[in-house]
Amino acid sequence: MPKPVCRVACIFPPGVLILWALSILFGLSDEALLHAQASGGNSNLASLAVVKPLMECENLAALNVSDAVGYPTHITSASAVQDVKPAPYCKVSGYVEPAIHFQVNLPLSNWTQRYIQAGCGGLCGKFELGSSPQSDSCLPAQSGEMAMAATDMGHSGYGLDGSFGAKDYQLRIDFAYRGVHVTALAAKALIERYYGRGPKYSYFAGCSDGGREALMEAQRFPEDFNGITAGAPAMAFTAQNSFYHAWYVVANRDANGDPILTSDKIEILHKAAVDACDEKDGLKDGLISDLWGCHFDPAVIQCKPGQDQATCLTAEQLRVVREVYAGPHDKSGNKMTLSGPPVGSELMWADGAAPEPGQKEPGGGSPMALSALKYLLYKKNPPENLTFADLKFTAESFKETTELHGLYDTTDPDLSPFARRGGKLIVYHGLADDSIAPLISVAYYTAMQKVMGKAAVDEFARLYLLPGVGHCGGGDGPSQVDWLTAIMSWVEGSAAPERLLAKHTTGSGGPGGMGRPRQGAKAGQGQGQGQATGQGPGQGQGRGRMQQANSGPNSNAGGPPPDEIPRAPEKVDRTRPIYPYPYVAKYVGSGSIDDADNFVKGDAQPAPAEMLQWLGTDFFTPHYELWCTGNGAAFNCKKNN
Repeated sequence: MPKPVCRVACIFPPGVLILWALSILFGLSDEALLHAQASGGNSNLASLAVVKPLMECENLAALNVSDAVGYPTHITSASAVQDVKPAPYCKVSGYVEPAIHFQVNLPLSNWTQRYIQAGCGGLCGKFELGSSPQSDSCLPAQSGEMAMAATDMGHSGYGLDGSFGAKDYQLRIDFAYRGVHVTALAAKALIERYYGRGPKYSYFAGCSDGGREALMEAQRFPEDFNGITAGAPAMAFTAQNSFYHAWYVVANRDANGDPILTSDKIEILHKAAVDACDEKDGLKDGLISDLWGCHFDPAVIQCKPGQDQATCLTAEQLRVVREVYAGPHDKSGNKMTLSGPPVGSELMWADGAAPEPGQKEPGGGSPMALSALKYLLYKKNPPENLTFADLKFTAESFKETTELHGLYDTTDPDLSPFARRGGKLIVYHGLADDSIAPLISVAYYTAMQKVMGKAAVDEFARLYLLPGVGHCGGGDGPSQVDWLTAIMSWVEGSAAPERLLAKHTTGSGGPGGMGRPRQGAKAGQGQGQGQATGQGPGQGQGRGRMQQANSGPNSNAGGPPPDEIPRAPEKVDRTRPIYPYPYVAKYVGSGSIDDADNFVKGDAQPAPAEMLQWLGTDFFTPHYELWCTGNGAAFNCKKNN
């Protein structure tokens, strides 16, 4: 993925002063100034002194931080990593009992009192500390100035396997909410012992299941982080990893169990969808920005008598397309998720909703969802030979399958404790996300406003929707946004992110986007795994974009080899401003449509209320959380911690 443009220094760096002076001397417009700042001059970060370590790195291996964590914690190794860019660091590995492994990277000489923790993707089972495409040019991260940590969330695997929850229910709890929290406590304890003080500011960044983890922290542990970014959050985990992905399969099978819609038809479908809805926002740019106003009838590409079927869709394939768009529902039309994948996401359906011709077993998030159904979602596990055909699409089945909503899901709309502490939250979601439909983020944000009040939410939270962007990135739309600088500037400099710059680069999207794994990468990685390339905050980036991480003992168990395919240098070919939901970018009517300077803040376009109704509407009720302990294959849960 390409590197977003951002430069982070301290308050009023020379670039900002120069831009300010130029705006006065030469009448630089507000829009141009904003664009210039977003491209290299903006910074509202606190000016923090460098703090040196008080001990040798290797001495951390002898520390006992169990009291600070609240559970038996073991440091298994600590060693200095010297020959590494951008800066040397102390690599500390350990675990919290029973098996929550973590890694903490502590700068050896240039720590500027910030800490960032990276989320994990899929069903986790590994952890990554690496350079995120969403923060590649942010100096505190990319200069190696930030302490960092990540966790495997209590089990070993590659993100698709939920069998860890078959017999030991404590491991389910560790995956649900405990692993990320105790890792934060352990990392902060190590930071305090190593440097003689804790972090001034702490951040969490995650996408997909990492987005769920991000919201889990804001909801259950509001004291852990000052700033949180939650991308495409898998917040309705119990419904997402059952009905949503199962529907992909059961809606697309003929009497013999073979797929009806295959990937060779999705480009035809996508072109028709874009042709129908592209200009609903008043601009023909190849992106569907007005998703709520898009009413696409795929019948326009139905095969006519005598037409080559390679150029059209059959009536049966169109039936599947309509069912996939609709998402899982019962016979009365009651929805089990807010929607299926949105119109515009079709190129991402390859492997999941629309397998390759001749491929019978589904890919995408389906293997992960089947594993979750077998080992995680029910209090009593179903038979090992469970298939998606055994899942009933009824209201009764929905209630039973989501019975552990209070354990896994992160839909509590009351973030008052987090807001009172001065915490800041950014949620973002691609409007072409096939893995987790964007309406779930809209429904959650709307519920927050209903419960807390719009004014209160506006003080600490923002939602951004990105046209044409897939799951955690990729797609036809500009997807590279420096979320890390945005949240840091808001936390440290009170600069609310009203307008951000999104970029698209050659090689970052186009046909297939995130939906088509590169040759040599493993397809079907479910809900976002991160990239690990060195020192910097990792975030989940979707299927088929894994690189090997140098993490702890559970890193990359069963994972793919690094992607060694050479790629041409990427070039920025489109920029676009994004505004907090429900506002959208509006073209001024002249100038290049690929230049963010030619767009301003347009009218609000909230999703119609009727689109936000489903069988899980009451999921957005405050304080439903279950706090559990595990005893073998049993839970002991209560609502109040």
